[in-house]
Amino acid sequence: MEHERDPDAHWLARVMHMAFFLLLGASLSRYLLRHPWEPRSPWIIGLSAALAVLYVLGPAFAQRARRATTRRTVWLAGVVAVWMVLVVLAPSFAWCAVPLFYTGMRTLPPRAAVVLVALLTLFVVAAQLRLAHGGFDPNLVIAPPAVAAVATAVFVHAERLAARQRALIDDLIRTRRELAATERREGTLAERQRLAMEIHDTLAQGLSSQQMLLQAADRTWEGDPATARRHVRTAASIAEHNLAEARRFVHDLAPADLAEGGSLEEALRTVALRESAGFRVDGSPAPLPERVQSALLRIAQGALANVREHAGATTAAVTLTYLDDQVVLDVADDGRGFEPAAAAPGGVRGHGLPAIRARVQQLGGTLTIESAPGEGTVLSAAIPLSLET
Repeated sequence: MEHERDPDAHWLARVMHMAFFLLLGASLSRYLLRHPWEPRSPWIIGLSAALAVLYVLGPAFAQRARRATTRRTVWLAGVVAVWMVLVVLAPSFAWCAVPLFYTGMRTLPPRAAVVLVALLTLFVVAAQLRLAHGGFDPNLVIAPPAVAAVATAVFVHAERLAARQRALIDDLIRTRRELAATERREGTLAERQRLAMEIHDTLAQGLSSQQMLLQAADRTWEGDPATARRHVRTAASIAEHNLAEARRFVHDLAPADLAEGGSLEEALRTVALRESAGFRVDGSPAPLPERVQSALLRIAQGALANVREHAGATTAAVTLTYLDDQVVLDVADDGRGFEPAAAAPGGVRGHGLPAIRARVQQLGGTLTIESAPGEGTVLSAAIPLSLET
């Protein structure tokens, strides 16, 4: 039962148990003082002792309540039966009814508990009337039911309040678990997106370049062996570079070009040279967080890979511009161009531009694409300089 897990309910139960034994002792003392010795005195003393022993067995039944609810009910019935006999023999024992109210309401279902409280109240009223001297007293008829009603209402209210609190706690625990599960899912999706962008911008582009170089080497192997070998050496160099990239992004480290070149400008120059593109820096270079440098380098790699694979351009240029409040990376080409609407979210283009857009959005920047069929393309990624390092 919930009472056994509630510290406050456990404390209240102990108070009620103490009150029961105090009232039982007081009732027995009153009887012996008023009636020093009568033929029924041994019965009353024996029944009082039996009631005390039977009541002490209550906690043992309570500990096994989940497995033996019937035993608890039988135990309560025995306690009430002995108490009723005592009340018939000595009405002063009626005072023990108050703790029994609480015990009954804790043990029985609500409707059965109300029936028990009503029965106990009737016995209390009858006992009070037997003890009355000097005529009928309305208080003796009205007070016990009023006390029983108040006690029952307070107990029911406390139980409902505790049930609402338990429900609220359960909701909070469930919500916390759902939030934790959502955070785990979002973390998994973010990691998948990171790996997808890294693979697209490094391994996939590198493998594409190797494929093109090896195909060119195969075509020129017979007629121009020297050129073919140069293509093969270039493909091997790209493979070595991609291996270093793979090792770094698995551990979420900086791109290989940054680790080797030392600065973003040198890394971009190296990437541009590898793709036969021009490179220029405008403005005064400012220190950038590592994640911004990595993102800008990955954006340049992805944009240049798109130029190589899709643009059919003869020239391309990379420009890094430092402004007062932002750094801007431009990648321009004179290729065939395209409709920028096709590169918008939900468009039909591949993974390159969505990956670039995701990197820019993660840094709170803006991505601008200016292009038209037959007029080349300018991709511009602007990243604010106010990012925390």
